[in-house]
Order: sequence, then C-alpha cells, then structure tokens
Amino acid sequence: MPGEQILIIEDNVKNLKLVRDVLQFHGYFTLEAETGEAGVALARERLPALILMDVQLPGMDGRAALKTLKADANTRHIPIIALTAFAMKGDKESLQTEGFDDYMAKPVDIKELPKMVERHLRGRL
Repeated sequence: MPGEQILIIEDNVKNLKLVRDVLQFHGYFTLEAETGEAGVALARERLPALILMDVQLPGMDGRAALKTLKADANTRHIPIIALTAFAMKGDKESLQTEGFDDYMAKPVDIKELPKMVERHLRGRL
C-alpha cells in the first residue's frame, strides 16, 4: 500500500536511516521521531497508518509509548510493530502480549520489513 504514512520511532540514527530508506524505496511516506514522547505526539497529530517503534528509547520507552497510544481512542487502531534488539526465545510472544502487533529483531531484515508492513496495512496477519 505505497503512499501510506508510516511513523518510525527510533533513537539510533543508523537504524532510523535504514528503515526510512527501505520504506521510501517501496513508496511509503515516513515520519520520524527519536524519543517515545515525540513519537506519541507525532502519532496523535498525524495519525499514521502504521508505527515502527524501538522498544528501548530514551525517556519514555517503547512499552510506555505503546500503552499511551493504545489507551488513546484516536490512536489505538494504529498497528505498532516493535523493532528491537531483544531476540531471545519468547521475546516476540512477550512483546505481543504487551500489545505490540508484531515484532522484528534488529538488525532489520530489509527484505522482510516491507512485506511485514504490507501485511499489516492490508490486514493479512
């Protein structure tokens, strides 16, 4: 679903650039935030189609940002995919239990990322 707006909340500049470049190559528009607080504010203001969010963020971490967004009637419908270095057995299930709609371990798989985004935008999980 190229043309959709996707919010990337990531504090690591290299990871942010990689994800942005992959998404833009596939025709998506990107919004960017480097903290949980800025990401929540941007999500509320722009209502993106999907959010890709690091779990370990300075200040408000990804878990707290997730809870804030899912508690807000205007943003609770937005799928949120965790981008995280947590790659141990059970981490995916744990994050999904907390409310993330999906999970991708870092380093980001540049072939899988656009497929995962499209599945969520099309509602084909």
